[in-house]
Amino acid sequence: MEKKNSYLLLLILGTAFWGISFPVTKMSIGNISQSTFLFYRFFFASIAIGLIFHKQLKNINLKSVKAGIGLAIPLTFGIHFQTLGIVKHTSASQCAFVAGMCVVIIPILKIVFYKSVIEPKIWFSAMLALLGLGIISITKNFSISIGDAYVLIGTIGFSYYLIKVEHFARKNNIIQTLVPMFTTSALLMFVISLFDSSADWFPENNNFWVGVFFCSLFSTAYMYSISNLTQKYISAEKVAIIYLFEPVFASIASFFILNENLTWRLLIGGSLILIATLISEVKFLKLRSQAKKVF
Repeated sequence: MEKKNSYLLLLILGTAFWGISFPVTKMSIGNISQSTFLFYRFFFASIAIGLIFHKQLKNINLKSVKAGIGLAIPLTFGIHFQTLGIVKHTSASQCAFVAGMCVVIIPILKIVFYKSVIEPKIWFSAMLALLGLGIISITKNFSISIGDAYVLIGTIGFSYYLIKVEHFARKNNIIQTLVPMFTTSALLMFVISLFDSSADWFPENNNFWVGVFFCSLFSTAYMYSISNLTQKYISAEKVAIIYLFEPVFASIASFFILNENLTWRLLIGGSLILIATLISEVKFLKLRSQAKKVF
């Protein structure tokens, strides 16, 4: 299997972990401060990645450390505000929908900051995927709450993070940035926790620690490693569209963890997301030229 396709499958698996993390995070934090939860999440993720990639870390240089610190700022900003949104929402799927706005935000940020030209099929895929997300998540009672605002603000930060990863990964070893990045994120959340009056450093709630374990290892250490490696082969726009599987997995996980109901919206919306992902990946001109050779 081509390396790009292998990373694509691993990225979809990681997106499943991300989707599951929505209801897991909501269940784990409850009335406990999200700042200490995120501190432990980033702290244990940095240890896990350090153990997995210890051989490559022997050759780490100052450039990678600086890049890791630079990536940690928009990453921490994004995850912190998205987690605030999850805590304040009653529906995990609604949080996932707002987070899915990165599929539109990324091309806009690229136009603003890098004067990039985005392929029309990427724009079309983004619109189709957002339509799928809308079918999954929007109801007649949909309204803009403080939770929606938090998630949207976080999504802007996360979108900028994805763009920075794409630019760095094309010419550098992204693995060497991971430990500095998550260590910096842990330090940032540690500082935020110090000013959080509701911070609880050692909760007695078992769900809290189960959530920390799952989120630090699977939706952070695994997912961000695969995500960063993948962007050597796939653009940030296409990665963002693949991330739109997240609310599908979030809805399924919410059914089992939070007793949220599965509906026909999930089937139709999920199908549109799959179609959008395929459109973003298919090289139509190449297929057309191959078809001409056949006939």
